[in-house]
Amino acid sequence: MTDREAPFNELAKRYQSRTGIPVRFELYAPSDVYVQKIRAAAQTDGLPEIYGVLGESRDLASFIKAGHVLPLEAAMDEQNRAWRSVFFPKALATSAFEPENPYGVAPGVYGAPIDVMNIQIFYNKALLAKLGVAVPATWKEFLEIGKKANAQHLIGFVSGWAELWLIDCFATDYAIHLMGQKKVEATYRGETLYTDGDWLKVFHLFEELRDSGLAASGIVTMVNKHAEQLFASGRAVFALNGTWGVNVYQSMNPELDYGVMMPPPVKDRPMVTWGGAGSSFMVNAKSPRKGEAVEFLKWLTAKSQQEYLTETTHNIPANREAAANLPPALASFAAAMESTVHPRLFAVQEDSTVIEAFDKGIQSILIGEATAEQTANRVASVKQHHLADRAAHGTR
Repeated sequence: MTDREAPFNELAKRYQSRTGIPVRFELYAPSDVYVQKIRAAAQTDGLPEIYGVLGESRDLASFIKAGHVLPLEAAMDEQNRAWRSVFFPKALATSAFEPENPYGVAPGVYGAPIDVMNIQIFYNKALLAKLGVAVPATWKEFLEIGKKANAQHLIGFVSGWAELWLIDCFATDYAIHLMGQKKVEATYRGETLYTDGDWLKVFHLFEELRDSGLAASGIVTMVNKHAEQLFASGRAVFALNGTWGVNVYQSMNPELDYGVMMPPPVKDRPMVTWGGAGSSFMVNAKSPRKGEAVEFLKWLTAKSQQEYLTETTHNIPANREAAANLPPALASFAAAMESTVHPRLFAVQEDSTVIEAFDKGIQSILIGEATAEQTANRVASVKQHHLADRAAHGTR
């Protein structure tokens, strides 16, 4: 978020000019440093009036249960739900808890999103024209471009798949596409095995991607910054990347002509992709100025301020009215918000050891070290070990 320092400071000046109330933004990078500062501040009751909680739902739940987060449900519903109604619902859901959630948190909204994100596939229009192909509408058409790209000495598909979360994103999209969210959640609960036929179909997709020649050589050791450079320089036809890619490619190559598409479907059913709130702000429930903090967040998420942030940071605003006239690339991302999912919002989360085995197993498939069946068996074994360990310790 440090790239937004100048726009935030400008908005702080405007707010002070309007209300007389000074506001100071403090931004930190990398995210690990920020997380450490916020946790340390919470332990000493030194949190600022407004802050963010990075991590999983369980992390936000721990802040809430410790009394550090002001519930925003009442403020959202004032004046006939005026504040709530401005947001994309899935953006609000990122910082909300449903009744009977597994964390024991009172249901309601606990954060105000300032932008939204999702992850899709960027395609280079000029390179597709050079290859004589249209934007692929199916997984089969997507893979068929691999041989044509190789024949022209182009890289077919890049992404930072040395970073496991990006593999997890892509694989989860197809797992939900092929078997539905309920079956994925049943797997996380241990009711369905990773050796199930539908999970094997997911693993087989990565064998197909490997054998098609579409995926870049070395994609499993590629960090996303390098993948972004390859796509921005016109050497790669496709790139899996998030909404932030719009700003990244603009800074790397303003002349790059690209479009955005959902991951191509395997079957004739809707495709989904990872997404939700990009950044959300929480109000310190212990601050004597919590009322003023809520009023500032209402102002910050209003249409005018959201349009300014979109113009200066190239992020999709969380305010739906401010997203009405976006440039084409951002509009493609905004249009997909209703098709987004995120495991953080599932009824149950997978254990981190299983996720790691799953993602590294896919890396092994991509480099030819393991088959889909071998990977499924390994992941199932790690899952069974986790379930046995959990049962032995009597945890849920």
